[in-house]
Amino acid sequence: MIPSVVVDTDVVSYVFKGDSRAVLYEPHLVDKLTIVSFMTIAELDRWELQHRWGEAKRARLRTFLQKYLISFGDRALCSKWAEAVVSAQRNGWPIGAADAWIAATALLHGIPLVTHNRSHYLGVEGLTLISETA
Repeated sequence: MIPSVVVDTDVVSYVFKGDSRAVLYEPHLVDKLTIVSFMTIAELDRWELQHRWGEAKRARLRTFLQKYLISFGDRALCSKWAEAVVSAQRNGWPIGAADAWIAATALLHGIPLVTHNRSHYLGVEGLTLISETA
């Protein structure tokens, strides 16, 4: 079985932009099946519109995203989303809806989440985080 990870929007963005923080995450992405939540795609679509990207940059992003497998929603993912939200709240770490979808994706597939925003996910029970932040 190929090792797999879910990649959070922040890390996808770092890699796409060539941000210096991308280097921190390369070892966690190389030779792995890299999965992104549909929520990450929605967030990136919003950034395109919000920042008024031109067609060339949008096309570059579409090409870049082809290396990721997109995990779309279904009934099982909805259940995992609810579990993520409730467990985070119960543990005193409320989670935003978008982050909960990304966490739910990792939980559903039983694989780690690679994120630079570790604190966004701390209260989610059963979630394995890979992060290069303290």
